[in-house]
Formats: sequence, C-alpha cells, structure tokens
Amino acid sequence: MSSEINSETLLARASELVDLARSAGADAADAVVVRSYGHSVSVRNGKVEGTSAAESDDFSLRVFVGRQVASVSANPGADLKALAERAVAMAKVSPEDPYAGLADPARLATSIADLDLYDPTEVSAEALTEAALAAEAAVLSVEGVTNSPGASASAGMGGLVLVTSDGFSGSYMGSRFSRSASAIAGEGTAMERDYDFDSRLFFAELEDAGEIGRRAGERAVRRLNPRQVDTGSNLTVVFDPRIARGFVGHIAGAINGASVARKTSFLRDRMGQQVLKAGLNITDDPMIVRGPASRPFDGEGVRGEKMTMIEDGVLKHWFLSSSAARELGLETNGRGARGGTNVSPTSTNLALEPGDISPEDLIRSVGNGFYVTELIGQGVNMISGEYSRGATGFWIENGELTFPVSEVTIASNLKDMFMRLTPANDIDRKFGTAAPTIAIEGMTLAGR
Repeated sequence: MSSEINSETLLARASELVDLARSAGADAADAVVVRSYGHSVSVRNGKVEGTSAAESDDFSLRVFVGRQVASVSANPGADLKALAERAVAMAKVSPEDPYAGLADPARLATSIADLDLYDPTEVSAEALTEAALAAEAAVLSVEGVTNSPGASASAGMGGLVLVTSDGFSGSYMGSRFSRSASAIAGEGTAMERDYDFDSRLFFAELEDAGEIGRRAGERAVRRLNPRQVDTGSNLTVVFDPRIARGFVGHIAGAINGASVARKTSFLRDRMGQQVLKAGLNITDDPMIVRGPASRPFDGEGVRGEKMTMIEDGVLKHWFLSSSAARELGLETNGRGARGGTNVSPTSTNLALEPGDISPEDLIRSVGNGFYVTELIGQGVNMISGEYSRGATGFWIENGELTFPVSEVTIASNLKDMFMRLTPANDIDRKFGTAAPTIAIEGMTLAGR
C-alpha cells in the first residue's frame, strides 16, 4: 500500500470538478474523493472460507446555488463536465436550505498536520491466512470449546481528498489492520458463543493472533451453564469496557448538534447543566498522533481541536458541522464528517476519562450486582432517554464475579444512568470511542 497513490492526480481531478461546477453556474462547491483499499481472509475448520479484495476512489460533488444545494456521486472515469452540469441543474430545482453552505473560510485548516496515521506495510494474502488460521487453532485448543464459527484477518487503507471553491485543498490517508476470532462452547441447546478481536493503525502493534483466539475461546467457555436471576430494582450494573464503549456512544449521540437541532436528543435543553456526576469528563480530540479516529481536517476542511465536551459533569459543547452550527446559531467546531454526499457532525477520538479505582475494586464495592458482557436489542429511545436492553453477563456476589447469567433485561433512563455512573481506571485508547469499566447504580433488572 502507498499513501501517495494518485493523491496529486485526485486533488487535480477534484479541483477540476469544482471549477467546472462554478463554470456551470454554482455559487460555491466542494468535491470529495473517498479512497479505500483492503483485502481480507476468513477461515473456518482449518480451511480458507473466503477472501476479498476491493479498491475504489469514489467522487462526490456538492454544489450551492444561493441556498439551494445538490450532491452527486460518480466513479473516477465519469465525464466531469456533465457531472458538474447535472449537479447545478439539480440544485436550481431544489428547495432552499437556510443552513446550507460551505464552512466559513476563516475556519478552514491552513496547514495539514501529520498525525502519523498511515503504515505502508504490505501484508500478503498468505500472511493474512496464516494469522487467521493461528487464531482459529488457538480457539480450538481451549478446553470446552466445541466448534469454531471462524476467524479472519484483514489489511486496508482509506483516505479523503477535499477541494472547496473557497480555496481549501488537502488530503490524508490512514491504514487499518485487524484480526478476529469466534468460539462456540458446549453442545446442543447449551451452546454459548463469544468472540475477540484487535484493530490497529500500525501492523506491528496488532495483538498476537493466537492470543486473540485464546481469549475468544475462554470467553465462550466462561458463559456455559448460565442461570436466570430474580427480578429486582435499585441494582448496580457494571458494564465491561466492550459494553461501556457503546454506552459512551449514547452520550455522543445525545450531544450531537444535528440531533439537538432536530429536537431528537433528550439533552437538547441541558447545555451548561450537570449531566454527569461531578468530576467526570468526556473529551474528544481529532489531533491525536496515531489516534484511531484522528483526522487533520474534517469533511468540510475545518481543523478540529481537542475539546472537553462534558467537564466536571457539566455539558459544555455539541458536536457541530457547519450546517448544524448555523441552525443552532453557533460556529462549527470541526466535527463534520462525510457520509456519502452529506456532511453530518460526529465525534472523533472520544473518551470517557477514567476514574481512580481499579475495575477489581469497583466490582468489590458493588457487593451484589450484575456484570454485563453483552447487550441484545435496540431498546434505547434517544428522545426520551428510556433505556431497556436484553443482557448477558455474570452475577456479582460479595464483590466477586460468580456464575454466568442470561435472559435478563436491564432498564432505566439515560438521564439517571449518566448521573449515577462511576468509571474505573482501565481505559484502552486504541478504540475511536474509549471507555473504562463503568458501574451504574439504581437500575432495574427483569429476570425470572
């Protein structure tokens, strides 16, 4: 893989597309090329089950005629002049959007920071196969594992080329390498399944395939012979870091400027108010060197800076793109992300900052409660905050994890959950959304 594959050519093509749009009658325009390349291998029962390879450079053009906007997409071989003319014609018959427009030129990045996001290591199909087979072999070596749903390994890269009619021109690339394994333990109706994985920007930092497979197998075996527990209220529920990351994602969704503008967030009226316990902070930083979700500029060319979204429990900022910011009477903070032809606000390297207690001590402090390792269903209402999810995990008794538990439901309201949250100190920042083990008091558990 090469970080410079056609980058100058793609910038020139994007610039040409913007110029053609202006010539066709657009007042403003931007052109984006989203580049991706990857290959992967999956194995099952000691044999290669599937291989895939894909490479693409997808062009999109967004044009503005006054407050009317239209977007079109095409492949690199398209007739750029015809594409620009079609986009402008579409914009002229589109309804006005009072919040549409490019980012404020004063907010555009004036230099492209090198965040060291790209590893040019070439990983052959043979090496991917070897890693996947090693992960599966490790799964099957765990006592109690009865089958393997499979293992996989992949390598790829992606990047963004952006040119705007206001003078911004830039590009960046990132790489991604991953390994994963799944395991089945038990027989018949008593089977349990689990998995493990690792994903990194740099190949040398990937965890050993055998270690990933071993953990997947052990996780599945540990879930054997689950029990149900009695229904109860005012229960402390501890979320494994894997689950806690998703929970922090709910916080991110609630402080997304687009949701606030649409009035679909239960925190829409809480700016400047306490939404987490005092002492808790949530940060977002797109400029971390080798960060898993870093980017030197956003989907509009704006450089984002580190922000404490929630500071000492108080809500300080929304995630904002230019359009969401205009709708709220604010300014973008460089969190606009391209999704096809659209730009929407999103988080970058988001973290619920850790507390000062170990996960073991946090669990001990619970006494009796429930440790969640998997959630089922989509029972989260982001308008009201109502939360109800099927769950599996382990019962906490006298401060220790004991027997596995399944077929229960945990419920509360996110507003209350946020205010009753206690984080441990075991955060792993290799994920774009990072969180430690967390405990939440006062939840309801529906069991037998």
